[in-house]
Order: sequence, then structure tokens, then C-alpha cells
Amino acid sequence: MTNTMKGAGIFLAQFSGDTAPFDTLEGITAWAAGLGYDAVQIPTFDTRLFDLDLAATSKAYCDEVKGVCADAGVAISELSTHLQGQLIAVHPAYDLAFDAFAPTALHGNPAARQEWAVDQMLKAAKAARNLGLETTVSFSGSLAFPYLYPWPQRPPGLIDEAFTELARRWLPILDVYEEQGVDIGFEIHPGEDLFDGATYERFVAATGNHDRALINYDPSHFLLQQLDYLGFIDLYHDRICAFHVKDAEFNPTARQGVYSGYADWTDRAARFRSLGDGQVDFPGVFSRLCQYGYDSYGVLEWECCLKSPEQGAAEGAPFIRRHIIQSTGKAFDDFAGGETDPAKIRKMLGVSA
Repeated sequence: MTNTMKGAGIFLAQFSGDTAPFDTLEGITAWAAGLGYDAVQIPTFDTRLFDLDLAATSKAYCDEVKGVCADAGVAISELSTHLQGQLIAVHPAYDLAFDAFAPTALHGNPAARQEWAVDQMLKAAKAARNLGLETTVSFSGSLAFPYLYPWPQRPPGLIDEAFTELARRWLPILDVYEEQGVDIGFEIHPGEDLFDGATYERFVAATGNHDRALINYDPSHFLLQQLDYLGFIDLYHDRICAFHVKDAEFNPTARQGVYSGYADWTDRAARFRSLGDGQVDFPGVFSRLCQYGYDSYGVLEWECCLKSPEQGAAEGAPFIRRHIIQSTGKAFDDFAGGETDPAKIRKMLGVSA
């Protein structure tokens, strides 16, 4: 195994805006490259940066997008469909809140909103193929999350039915991704039905162990749940196709724990921080990913309740690059020799020839 992570990427969603250089793909990619990033993760829901409808049908447009990125000095790590994926499954309790993720004309119409989201996901598969990408990242959406805590007690079969329905909605989408040769890396995230290893396993089993239902690994969400995020890599490394590099901290008190008492982000016991300011063991994370041969990008997803995005972005690329391990192709004790001699081996073991 000699795979090495490709470099430092940055998710553009938290930085795009209505002023230069953040309002065009040309501007924001030049900004990212100037900070030392090797790749950008493009949000397909931000029309200032990317035209998903056109990308799904026009190889020429996709070549143009790749050219803009190449001229700036960055590659495209993945396409993001987080907002559209969220709308594949929305519990009625969240209808009004998640309407904001869809075009205004669809607000108040959950069925039309879901139909639009499915169409968006299918277009993203084709756009990724036109761009020559093998991976996208997304959310699963949620039907069961309002029932996370079993009080009042959940009726038998509720969770099984939720995951059966979630898989029913995703299977036709996953099949199109299979046709296009593109993976979906689901970000395992509270608020989604896929929020830990157990729920991810439920979903994958319900899809018949679909090969395209993979993982966008983000240790920050696991730290905030007090989940073993290094052990998670041991369990699911063969399903990890993308990596969000994001930090977090959990500081429980006598007043707050994991749920953080409905406090705002700054006052929560569980909160996101900029890279290096939180508690995630990044040397351990990068070591585990290197051990298992992860060879795509480490992508900064900046979310911090204290530090400015400008400072967080400026610090991100050198932080990621500092933690990337150049994988070795030799053993440290090769110098001492170690040629295989079957007769010698049997003699060392005291076994007769």
C-alpha cells in the first residue's frame, strides 16, 4: 500500500457570496489557490458558481468549468449535493425550515420539492461524469430523526419502516449513479437519518448493500456525539470516499451535555471550531486514513463559532498539508535484510526439513 492523500481542498459553500471574489467561479477558485489549496469542492446548489442543469447536458460547459479551475491552479475534488439530498426525505416537522433549500415556487409543496430534489440528484450524477469525477458528497435526508430519543416510546416497526422508505427513495438514484460510475459519499451527520455507524449500516442494508452508497467522513460530527471516530475508520474505511476536515470540541458541564440545552453555537457544550482549535485528534485521523490507503483530498469544511471564515480559510491549507502523510513503500527495517529462504525459516522454527 503506497497511496497518499492528493492534497488540501476547500468546500466553497461557506465562502461564496455576492461580492468579489466570492461571487464567481473564476474569482473564488483564484482566491482558494492563493491560500494554497489544491482543490475545490463545488456546491451544485449555488448558481453563482455552477450551473447544474447545464453541466448535466453539456460536456463543453463542464470542460469550461474544469478549465477555469485549472487556470486558477486547483482541481475539483467533488460536487456537493447536500441541500438537494436533504430534500429527498423531509419529516413534516421540518417542512417549513427546509423549504428554504428549494426554489421559491416549490415552497409549501413537499411532493414537488422532493421531485425537484430527485431530478437535481440525477443531474449531479451526469454532471460529475461529464467532469470526469468519480465522487459526489451529499446528505441522506431524514424521516426518523424526530424520534431519536425513545420517549414517548416508539411503536415497534417505526424505525424499520423509516429506513425502508428512505432506501426506497434513494435506490433509483443510486442506480443512476451506478450507471454513471459515480459514488455518493453521505455525510454522516446529526439531523440526517444517517448520523452514526449503526444508522449507516441500516441504510446500506435496506438498499441491498448498494456499492454507490458510501461515506463522506467528517470526524467533527462524531466527536460531538462522543463516538469513537478513529475506530469508525477501522470499521468503515472501505466505504470512505471523501473526507471533510473539520474540528470540534465537547466541553460538558453540570448544565449541558451532548444536546447542549438549545443554546446558540457559541454557548454550546458541543460546538464546531476551526482547524487546530478543537479536540479532534487529526494526527490519529490522518494516520488511520493513510493506513487504509485513502488517496483522495482532505477538504476543509469551515464552520467555527468564534474564528472568522477568512482566518479559518487562511489557516486551513497549511494545517491539512502538515498532516498529510506521504505513504511509504518500504519497511523501516528493510536495511537489515530479510530475504525469504524457506529452508532457513523451517530451521529457525525448529522444524525438520
